[in-house]
Amino acid sequence: MITATQEVAQASVWIPGLIIFLGVLGVIIPIIPGLIIALIGVLIWAFALGSTAGWIAFGLCVAIYAAGLTLQFLIPGKRMKAAGLETRTLLLGMLLGIVGFFALPVVGGPLGFVLGIYLIEMGQSRDRELAWRQTKVALRGVLHSIGIELLAGLAIVTTWVIGVLVTR
Repeated sequence: MITATQEVAQASVWIPGLIIFLGVLGVIIPIIPGLIIALIGVLIWAFALGSTAGWIAFGLCVAIYAAGLTLQFLIPGKRMKAAGLETRTLLLGMLLGIVGFFALPVVGGPLGFVLGIYLIEMGQSRDRELAWRQTKVALRGVLHSIGIELLAGLAIVTTWVIGVLVTR
């Protein structure tokens, strides 16, 4: 027979676990804010646990989050700048991606971003091949950014699971 105390203990692991899972899922499905949601799940767990080990795990997750956020912008951004892509082009591409997301849900965001980068580059250079090359550079940058964020999310999950196992 499960007591009320055991039920609360199980809920203090499963509920944050679901929130963390939702956060990592948000990396793949950009409707959900992603890593910040996962971090909130770890915070809820650490708060419910109330032990030093829980807060240490949360602190490690915050450090992973900060590192992931920093690398997510630095690495792809550096590569795109080296390839000659301007920040203005990326911002306009993102703007068209946002418009595309609302105009054509789910596929409109990526489609709007790609089309936006291509059209902007085509307008600047009047060279289709160069515009397509720059568009592919931007796509690789976005994919690298998502990959870095996903790795950070998985590191947060791993740190939380180790924290749960240590505190059991």
